[in-house]
Amino acid sequence: MQTIPSDFAGWMQAHQARVEAALDRALPGADIAPQRLHEAMRYAVLGGGKRIRPLLAYAAGEATDAPADRVDRIGAAVELIHVYSLVHDDLPCMDNDVLRRGKPTVHVQYDDATALLVGDSLQSLAFGVLAGAPVGDSAVLVDMVGRLATAAGSRGMAGGQAVDLASLGKQLSVPELEFMHVHKTGALIRASVLLGAQCGSALDAARMESLDRYAKCIGLAFQVVDDVLDATASTATLGKTAGKDADDNKPTYVSVLGVEAARKFAGQLLDDALTALDKVAGQGGRLAQLGRFIVTREF
Repeated sequence: MQTIPSDFAGWMQAHQARVEAALDRALPGADIAPQRLHEAMRYAVLGGGKRIRPLLAYAAGEATDAPADRVDRIGAAVELIHVYSLVHDDLPCMDNDVLRRGKPTVHVQYDDATALLVGDSLQSLAFGVLAGAPVGDSAVLVDMVGRLATAAGSRGMAGGQAVDLASLGKQLSVPELEFMHVHKTGALIRASVLLGAQCGSALDAARMESLDRYAKCIGLAFQVVDDVLDATASTATLGKTAGKDADDNKPTYVSVLGVEAARKFAGQLLDDALTALDKVAGQGGRLAQLGRFIVTREF
């Protein structure tokens, strides 16, 4: 049985390694036909990223007494959905980015058609991985599949991206920005927390409500901090092109509030998230640490 380090940095590294191994197992080998597609899928997924969404799933699982091996497939599934969205978002027809996680984006490294197929394949693979999760209750598993589907679709991440694309060059209000990012970024983060929580046995309606409130606040805070970092950090630090939001005339929390007010708003969201964890009876410690990491991160 794996010993989980007590310090937060050690905990993060141990669980990042867990989900990396789960992703490696889930992805087809690069020597399996069609080789180019499978190679590109592995290029997109492995060896990069902070794995925030899987970490949130593991932390939420701990809050409901779920063993880590029960959460492995959940972490892999939400990361596959996340990476699929990045591959598609980077395409010339979307954000037209050339750098992601410190290396060329998939359409640059391969080509546009391969990138499109990589995203399609990662999305379907995510649901296949989730379908095999060892939760022990078929009704719970069906609910989990539905939750992830909603988070990824038009009422979640894809819908938020549609609003984002339609908002280029426009000045949005704070409520309009919140609507966009609760869907584009927040929906999958929220699903990551709730799916991880559903792997455990110590789960009731009150705890689910508290975790949901935490997830909503942290999901929005994540995007606020992303907007700040895009305006203040370097390309080398971010691993993606810095300043692209302003170059593309995209409405962000920085363009609406300014850098300092956006930072303050992220701090308020963190406070609200931590308050929500007060009802998790002392088992939300890792979620609290992750929340602080998300808001204070520099990349």
